Amino acid sequence: MTNRILIKDLHQHIGEEVEIAGWVDVRRDHGKLIFIDLRDASGKVQMVALPSNEEAHKIAGNLRPEWVIRVDGIVNARPEKMIKANQLNGELEIEIKEIEILSEAKELPFDKDTELNLDTYLDYLPLTLRTKRSSDIFKVQATILEAYRESLRKQGFTEFQSPALVGGDAEGGSAVFSVDYYYDKKAFLATSPQFYKQIMVGAFERPFTIAKVFRAEKSATTRHISEITQMDFEMGFIKNHLEPMAILEQAVKDSVEAVASNHPNIFKEFNTEKPLLPKHFPILTLLEAQEILEKEFGIKAIGELDMEPEHERQICEWAKKNKDSDFVFITHFPTDKRAFYTYADPTNPKLSLSFDLLFRGLEINSGSQRIHNYDELVEKIKSRGMDPKKFSYYLQIFKYGMPPHGGSSTGLERFTARMLELSNIKEATSFPRDMNRIDNLLSK
Repeated sequence: MTNRILIKDLHQHIGEEVEIAGWVDVRRDHGKLIFIDLRDASGKVQMVALPSNEEAHKIAGNLRPEWVIRVDGIVNARPEKMIKANQLNGELEIEIKEIEILSEAKELPFDKDTELNLDTYLDYLPLTLRTKRSSDIFKVQATILEAYRESLRKQGFTEFQSPALVGGDAEGGSAVFSVDYYYDKKAFLATSPQFYKQIMVGAFERPFTIAKVFRAEKSATTRHISEITQMDFEMGFIKNHLEPMAILEQAVKDSVEAVASNHPNIFKEFNTEKPLLPKHFPILTLLEAQEILEKEFGIKAIGELDMEPEHERQICEWAKKNKDSDFVFITHFPTDKRAFYTYADPTNPKLSLSFDLLFRGLEINSGSQRIHNYDELVEKIKSRGMDPKKFSYYLQIFKYGMPPHGGSSTGLERFTARMLELSNIKEATSFPRDMNRIDNLLSK
């Protein structure tokens, strides 16, 4: 009995008999020859059943898409004139010797080669995730996660696991999902790992976490979902917000380069290009960005407290054209409009040492330097109309010595969506939850 070979490794076994297994992608009958494209997680290969092998030929003639089979066959090199250049296994073909049917499949409820609307795609997600497009998206996402982790580790960070069940809301007012807890108490699904990564600064100095967070805002847009994967880090002993920005920039660059290296054809397949990475990402204050919007695009923006989605797209357009960058930092948002723990600029306390990172027209990250003085933080909580007693667990760390620190939070789904220029964040979410759907439409 031979050992199963992954389809991507078949080129190493030309002239050998191998065992492969996977899903039937396509069956094509050409006269007495039956061609089958077989798919596993690593790729596809063309196989042929010859009429001289009566048993295998008969089984091959009954195969349908998505049937699961095991095949023993000979890896034959294609004649030079039949080689399909730049295609996985384009230089070889499997001559089928034996087929074992592992599982039959019913006819698909949609045509695999048809572009589906998003609702149909999501209705049949257990099946549509098998398509090459979906597979490519989530392989890219896995690479982003791995590269982000590795980049932070190289920059001196240690990973920890933050909780999904919390006793209060880290943002102090975000819409939250409540959960019945013990002793008739209420818990909440975390809207952010913020408090916990700040706490971990005392343990690791440079902690990071990959966390599931939950937002109960009733937003039905192409950029919002209710369950999100956040890639967060925090770092102690900083001088200002520019230090976490530099860490983030390196992690983003490393992630982009990893995608380009591990998936060399991916940008062409998604009709886009590798993101432009300058030596340093351009940095604009909110006011500077608004001045550019008024000058370059003729829209009124100065004085606005944040950036509208259209403004984000326009500033990224400006950065690409003028700075050769698909990324741009926006800093110094109004202090009153950022989270209560955000550090104010000592030279102008109305503005904060905060930042957003925009990527191809979409904010994918927010961060800041944080307040590290206990009394100042308590006063800020009170000024927002909140009760410091509700934050007593978190506030402990500031009573007992907390260094100047800051960090950021990157949305994995948004980062993935803009990397491949997907029109809807749900395409970059393996199992999206929003105000209309948890697996099935809530209206059904």
